[in-house]
Amino acid sequence: MANKKKTKKRSSASHHSGHHPKKSRVPRAPKVSWLVGARLRTLPLAIAPVALGAGVASHAHHFSLLLSLLCLAVAVFLQVGVNYANDYSDGVRGTDAYRVGPARLTGSGAKKPKAVLTVALVFFGLAAVAGILVTLISQQWWFLVVGAVAIVAAWFYTGGKRPYGYAGFGELAVFVFFGVVATQGTAFVQTHGWSNSGFVGAAGVGLLACAVLMINNIRDIATDVAAGKKTLAVRLGQRASIIVFCSMIAIPMGLAGMLGLFFAPTLYTQFVWLAVLPAGLIAVMAKTPGEYITVLKITSFATLAYGVLLGIGLAL
Repeated sequence: MANKKKTKKRSSASHHSGHHPKKSRVPRAPKVSWLVGARLRTLPLAIAPVALGAGVASHAHHFSLLLSLLCLAVAVFLQVGVNYANDYSDGVRGTDAYRVGPARLTGSGAKKPKAVLTVALVFFGLAAVAGILVTLISQQWWFLVVGAVAIVAAWFYTGGKRPYGYAGFGELAVFVFFGVVATQGTAFVQTHGWSNSGFVGAAGVGLLACAVLMINNIRDIATDVAAGKKTLAVRLGQRASIIVFCSMIAIPMGLAGMLGLFFAPTLYTQFVWLAVLPAGLIAVMAKTPGEYITVLKITSFATLAYGVLLGIGLAL
């Protein structure tokens, strides 16, 4: 019995002392879920202009809940689609190798590039279906052309051989599609006419959406330079970009104040200063990526509050 115990101890000792060959460890890809890949914190940029456009339509006494919800579906599906498309394009291009922010589906290896591309195309398809329904109900056939252009713009933001997002035109596209097009499009399919107040509000929402992209790119200036991305923030430099960001969040408040002279209930939009001011102050003093992410979240919330409050103000 003693011999058996000694043998067992020796066997156990040899096992722990490394005499047996160790299994090689293969590094695992980070666990990045599809929900994280959708970047839900960007959805306020899709909701805000539709809420404002619905308010414009209500002010003109032509509000349609069905059309408003379908326009919201178009905007949200496009936003999620472009998020997945950016994930795919940046991942296969190798840009995400320089990231300091949250891991992405493709770049981290959590999901296969083909799968991410497929999901992006599915959401673009859902946006197209919602857009077709809007067109059939409103009989505004030009909406199909606008929708097609929006999908193409969403893809080529970071996709294709020469993505315009890498050349500093991202903010311009955001202003056009998540400001003017989303707001006025939502209003027009219901009212069949243009609204001056809608244009003013659309400019405000568009600038706030641009501010979200700008602060994101300010955070990534160093890594974008390394990756060869010439975003507007890279072209302007950090100091000038911060000034532009502060302008992008302050001008909309002035525009809302102008509307308040003609539509008193829209003055409630001035409560958005409670979010805009801290965002500007933190942006000016920020030194770490975490602080810039905080500004991004506050600005996203400010964009949503701005669109909703302005829309309600116009509807009352």
